[in-house]
Amino acid sequence: MPQHAQNTRVCRDCDGFATVAITTGTRHDDGSRVTLRITCTGCNGTGHTVPAALARTGR
Repeated sequence: MPQHAQNTRVCRDCDGFATVAITTGTRHDDGSRVTLRITCTGCNGTGHTVPAALARTGR
């Protein structure tokens, strides 16, 4: 078990991989693949989240 697991605040939606590159299947004229960069909407591309106790919700 990792010793520092309690200190990390990794996003539960993306597991810390906040930005990914997805290939579309097509290629550019030079032969390289066309990719899309997608960021996690849960953490807004940071890979980390604020603990629920510190987040303000409601009134």
